[in-house]
Amino acid sequence: MYGRSSSGCIRRVNQANFALRHALSTYTDAEIRVLHVNDPQEWYIADAVEGDDLEEAHERSQEATEPSIDRATEIAQHYENEITTETVFGEATTSIVDYAEEHDVDHIVLGSHGRHGISRYLLGSVAEHVVRRAHMPVTIVRRGPETQES
Repeated sequence: MYGRSSSGCIRRVNQANFALRHALSTYTDAEIRVLHVNDPQEWYIADAVEGDDLEEAHERSQEATEPSIDRATEIAQHYENEITTETVFGEATTSIVDYAEEHDVDHIVLGSHGRHGISRYLLGSVAEHVVRRAHMPVTIVRRGPETQES
């Protein structure tokens, strides 16, 4: 499970929230860990355009993480479940797989946009890369058009 923060990445957090709901409703007896990956390249590129230096971009990115973690906790409370949350800094794919291996995670659940064609080619797919690199099962959850909540 992951979410990423930078000024341009809020939809990824929404996808992660949808994946969290899926995990909480499907794996009711599991220990759920929510990993928020804060990718320095993304927050620097996104924020540097606005004239921030690296340190300011990092601070803004850390501030943006808190609401995502708070929202994940609220979602878990709605399902009457507790979660463990953690934030790591690094590239998303590597961070997710490394975290899963280091913490003996037996299943990864990720949200995905479900991009196709040129946008997938140009933007890449964190979910696809995690599926290829992970040594444990990975469930990819796409939010349907009928579920627009965050």
